[in-house]
Amino acid sequence: MMLGAWSLLLLWGLVTPCQGLLETVGTLARIDKDELGKAIQNSLVGGPILQNVLGSVTSVNQGILGSGGLLGGGGLLSYGGVFGVVQGLSGLKIEEITLPRVSLKLLPGVGVQLDLHTKVGLHGSGPLGGLLQLAAEVNVSSRVALGMSPRGTPILILKSCNTLLGHISVLSGLLPAPLFGIVEQTLFTVLPGLLCPVVDTVLGVVNELLGAVLSLVPLGALGSVEFSLATLPLISNQYIELDINPIVKSVAGDVIDFPKPPKPPKPIKVPPKEDHTSQVTVPLYLFSTVFGLLQTNGALDIDITSDLVPNNVPLTTTDLAALVPEALGKLPPNQHLLLSLRVKEEPTVTLQKKKAMVSIPAAIHVKSYDPSGTPESLFQLNGVMTLNAQLAPSATKLHLSLSLERLSVKLASSFAHTFDASRLEEWLSDVIRVAYVPKLNEDLEVGIPLPKVLNVNFANAVLEIIENAVVLTVAS
Repeated sequence: MMLGAWSLLLLWGLVTPCQGLLETVGTLARIDKDELGKAIQNSLVGGPILQNVLGSVTSVNQGILGSGGLLGGGGLLSYGGVFGVVQGLSGLKIEEITLPRVSLKLLPGVGVQLDLHTKVGLHGSGPLGGLLQLAAEVNVSSRVALGMSPRGTPILILKSCNTLLGHISVLSGLLPAPLFGIVEQTLFTVLPGLLCPVVDTVLGVVNELLGAVLSLVPLGALGSVEFSLATLPLISNQYIELDINPIVKSVAGDVIDFPKPPKPPKPIKVPPKEDHTSQVTVPLYLFSTVFGLLQTNGALDIDITSDLVPNNVPLTTTDLAALVPEALGKLPPNQHLLLSLRVKEEPTVTLQKKKAMVSIPAAIHVKSYDPSGTPESLFQLNGVMTLNAQLAPSATKLHLSLSLERLSVKLASSFAHTFDASRLEEWLSDVIRVAYVPKLNEDLEVGIPLPKVLNVNFANAVLEIIENAVVLTVAS
């Protein structure tokens, strides 16, 4: 199993999880032990593990334990085997195995204790002739380490495995006491080699799910976010903790290194996780990154004309003259207006006090135009839009919906007379609500990606906004 290659990756066992603290950039996932247990149980139910490892339950001669298998013809207990000298006891082989019941315990500083409780059915020819059917209760006990693969994903590694043989019952046929002891001792010797591969195969399936952490999540036309482990996984007696690093990439696949937010005096304080729940903490950095991508791609810019607003929202020089007549100079009435809105700085996202806010600085260039002519500049404003963000989780993303709370503007330049730009704020707010905010929400449909861990579905998660992060908690 190349244990030497993994030795450095298993130092996690000397560490215990952090006390609810998180640095400002990473995504923290706390996966309850129930989720790991469900993933292991589902791997046994949903996949061909038992058939592949132990042979078919319904077909005697399929799989590794068929007629030519370890306990089949020529096998350990068959005629010609080690105990073939026992007259008439032949062909004893495993023909069925009950779906194992999973028992899992997290061992802080040690690993995972994984037990599979099952019942094995053996069929063969008895020493007195006729069919011999036996049933043996077996507990497969294994120790599993949690480490990080070279790819940067969490991985479960089988460290030790043994079987504890329970009650053996004769379902059909006769088995004298001396032979019963021989069968019992033989099964005790053979079963670890037969059943421990089940554990290894189960871990392989679960590791594929854990490997999904290292996934490239598309952000529409903006790019993508790739997740990987930032540090070795940690473990407590109730959950596995993963510090996951988001890497932002352009559509071409190039890494985009957005400036990290200034580090606060202390890391984010993550609320404690209740038993039987899983938790993911989405940092402010991911929110800022999505808006940063929107800004650098020009998706936050817009040209607003009368075609984009309903009739009840005025967008002509006549309407503007009623608010700031000095700004129009000698322009005739009833000219169409063009509002050219440009965002040249990254928006600021604020997460605190159970509220999410987005502040977008924008230059608003107001022009008059005739559809058949060239727009004529009137004045330019420097404005700041403050928007409320409503957050809603889905299975794999955190979705945002914005609404304008307020707009403040100042006059930057005018081609006529100066004026008090605050008189335009209510009018401009109406225009932005009907023409700009819907475009923002459409662009934000890409959402904030969540890491994929053991197929945990966060669609029904309880959402809590804390300082500089959002915490999603879902029952296991």
